[in-house]
Amino acid sequence: MPIFLLIRHGESEFNKKLHIAGRLPGIHLTKKGQQQAQSLVDTLSKAPITAIYSSPLERTMETAQPLAKALQLDITPLPELLETNCGDWQGQSAKKLRRKKEWQVVQQHPSLFHFPSGESIAECQYRMVQAIESLRLRHSAQDLIVCVSHADPIKEVIAYYLGLPLDNFQRLGIDVGSMSVLHITESGSRLIALNFIPAFNWEGLQPPKPKKLLRSP
Repeated sequence: MPIFLLIRHGESEFNKKLHIAGRLPGIHLTKKGQQQAQSLVDTLSKAPITAIYSSPLERTMETAQPLAKALQLDITPLPELLETNCGDWQGQSAKKLRRKKEWQVVQQHPSLFHFPSGESIAECQYRMVQAIESLRLRHSAQDLIVCVSHADPIKEVIAYYLGLPLDNFQRLGIDVGSMSVLHITESGSRLIALNFIPAFNWEGLQPPKPKKLLRSP
């Protein structure tokens, strides 16, 4: 059965500001996000990828485009890979939302939470699993498939295939620009990689500048 490369989009301005983007249109990658998309190319340009699917939002499509160009593959927009419909929470700051009592439900009992005027977390997980199952049946066992999506939907689908209760899905970490690898077979599922970051943080790895030596008089 296929191997899925589950990629979270690169950094956007909403990620920097810690705002809930949801499905708002017009949210693009930052310069750092574009670099993260290019790092995926550097890592995956020689991988035998057979298909690329993406959430139709700008930030996910922009993440997928450099890789698609390098591999000479088309991107298939897949609405089932969309971000959770956060309803009235879209556009709000996470700092503000943390003051709501509902925030603790999202973190501690997400299986019970339904976004106001949006969808429930359980509905999002069901949608994502149906998308992966549809792709699994569409592709052969030798296929390597890229799916570019968003943090919570990726965590929810991984939780499902690992047999992790939905209330525990927030224990998984999916950073911007990261890749998780899931192998799904008829006999079970195996998580090959979780939250793999293709590039180092070069700013943190730069060697210190050498100090000037004092010359003897």
